[in-house]
Amino acid sequence: MEFNLFCQVFRHGDQTPCESFPTDKHKKNAWPQGSGQLTKLGIQRQYELGQYMRKRYKHFLSTVYNQFEIYVQSTDADPTLMSAQASLAGLYPLAGNQVWNPKILWQPIPVHTVPINNYTLPSWATHGVRTKLLKLTELLLRAEFGLHKQKQKSQLQGGRQKYIILSGVKHAATIVALQMALNVFNGKLPPYSACNFFELYQEKDGQYTIEMYYRNHSLKDPHPLTLPGCKFRCPLEQFNQILSSVLVKQIKKSSKLFTIECDSCIFLTNMIKKSVL
Repeated sequence: MEFNLFCQVFRHGDQTPCESFPTDKHKKNAWPQGSGQLTKLGIQRQYELGQYMRKRYKHFLSTVYNQFEIYVQSTDADPTLMSAQASLAGLYPLAGNQVWNPKILWQPIPVHTVPINNYTLPSWATHGVRTKLLKLTELLLRAEFGLHKQKQKSQLQGGRQKYIILSGVKHAATIVALQMALNVFNGKLPPYSACNFFELYQEKDGQYTIEMYYRNHSLKDPHPLTLPGCKFRCPLEQFNQILSSVLVKQIKKSSKLFTIECDSCIFLTNMIKKSVL
């Protein structure tokens, strides 16, 4: 069995409150970095997540950053962008000729983000409005992902993102949509820094299989998730069948490449198809 590819979709780290209430004793000045920003604990947890990824995939990743080996995409929000940077700092500790200042053991690594469909947002859709809408969405997750039309809800609420190779930094709503679409949701909201791992293996007979893990505790190893109708290691063809009912079929041509825009659980399938061709 040969390990071929992996990717993760994880939630951002702990953040400061986005909103307050009239009798709140801890006003905005209690959070000098501002509202909705990554806290020290959030940074630490994301850094540790990066260290864990380094430990888990040390035989698969280069010891130094390589642009052809990793691609990271995040939503365009402060806590997710900061979480991506913190995780990358843990994943790629400076070494060798990448040390640019011996007193600063950090290096910038690209984190990409694009507007959905590249359409310009209307003038009223400010960052504040979008943030409030997001918080309302997270509060209503259980209602929105109820048993009625579960597949359709998972498909439509998960959000869309372009093809990525390693990591997608997302919000709780996307993590829930991903797990609901795969029918492995445990009914609990994902904690900060929660991470879904997908690993692609090539068996001795040449067939490809998928393993899925969920890391929802920073002090424990990820626990395996068994997809419906599969043993723990799911054949790639069967994995594709599981996703077929929730696939968002929208393909567009861009920059001489076909870009698949799809639910966050579907990009994995398209990525794997490309990797095995």
